[in-house]
Amino acid sequence: MTQLQHSPRATADQLVSHDAWLSLKACATQFQSLQSKDGSLSDPATRGEASELIARIVAALEELLPYFAHDEAYLRALIADLTKWESTDFGVPDFLDALLQFQPQTQREDGLPHLVLFPMYTQNGSTNRYLEAVLVQVMWPDFISELEANSYTNALFVPLRFLDFTAGYDTNSAVLFPESVAIRETPSFTWGAIFQDREAARFRKVLKEAAAITNLQLPDDAAELLSDQQLTEETFIMWDLIHDRTHMRGDLPFDPFMIKQRMPFFLYSLEELRCDLTAFRESMKIASDPKSDPKAAKTAKLVQYAVIFDRIFRFAITGSRVRNYDGLGGQLLFAWMHQHHVLHWTDTKLSIDWDQVPEIVAALGDAIDELYWKSIDRPKLAHWLAAYELVSSTVTPNPASVWAKGPDALPLTAPLREITDQVMDDEFPLSMFYEALNKKMAAVIDSTRGMTGATSI
Repeated sequence: MTQLQHSPRATADQLVSHDAWLSLKACATQFQSLQSKDGSLSDPATRGEASELIARIVAALEELLPYFAHDEAYLRALIADLTKWESTDFGVPDFLDALLQFQPQTQREDGLPHLVLFPMYTQNGSTNRYLEAVLVQVMWPDFISELEANSYTNALFVPLRFLDFTAGYDTNSAVLFPESVAIRETPSFTWGAIFQDREAARFRKVLKEAAAITNLQLPDDAAELLSDQQLTEETFIMWDLIHDRTHMRGDLPFDPFMIKQRMPFFLYSLEELRCDLTAFRESMKIASDPKSDPKAAKTAKLVQYAVIFDRIFRFAITGSRVRNYDGLGGQLLFAWMHQHHVLHWTDTKLSIDWDQVPEIVAALGDAIDELYWKSIDRPKLAHWLAAYELVSSTVTPNPASVWAKGPDALPLTAPLREITDQVMDDEFPLSMFYEALNKKMAAVIDSTRGMTGATSI
């Protein structure tokens, strides 16, 4: 780990209320109104106003620099990129030099603050590369540090807490990825950050409402998550630590970066669910290992609850029905548990046989792993068909689906893109249970937009 150059101690409240931060945030917000989708000025006549705003942002960064001495190289490069952008009349922005200097994965110290400023889009938020400012703190509990240093190495993973942000993060976005920054060329990305406080807060709110609506009696240890934000944050850090590293581990198709390929969306569903169920099974091992650190063992049990509840209650009914691969993953987990008789909807009451759940949920992970293991011996189309069979054997496809009619109904000799186009936007519609749950939960899920760990549930 890089030796930190410690800055003057400032509390989160002091940073958020600092006049320089408030000025920077206001200027970045005003600057967004001058930008077009690609980040450049939408009207050359506003160049004077844009220059004035950038000058105020630079002044604010200079004033705040003593509090972020550990990020001095990045902030100096950021000021240079802002100045260079102005000198090119605010064309399409290029902040590669600053991005290369920002390396938060080398500074995983609990409570360490970062001031992040880039022209960027935000996943699940704005698709415009606007100038966004985010004030954050690193979250790095001791037991997570121990896990990462030994059995679950993940040098790229950076868990964060929101302190304050501009409008692009007043959304459902819970990630900060370097891929979203406006840059002239693509380097090798060395980190990825997740806002664990937002994930935890919205999970708690959704679970509380879903349990009430479905009359689900939570186990005592799972119920702790509803009342303890920090405990839930630590649970999500552990879940994401293992999930994130799984994308590059296991018996994979030759190119593990499936999201960069054009293929049926149910394949993305299986990849995300594979990583979650790997986290589930690894948590089973940690929880049952007498040599595990007691804190890690307790949190590992909570990870299992979190994977199930977040998947079946939030993922399944969040977002549109247009190629919603996370939604389908939640539907698949729910249906698998129901059809294996560990989840019951009887007398308008949801119940779960928790003593049988680990074996059944692990079996779904094993089935996906077997699909992946066989994939390297199959042509791509044969793998797609096998994946569809796995999903459709549990979740009922749309009756109008061509894929559901079997291979003979598909144009198997056509280019793969034409076969992909045969997949319906909502290939696996919500079940009657989920249609009813969605009507009751939609307002609650929508209300989680912009939540942080400081938000009351």
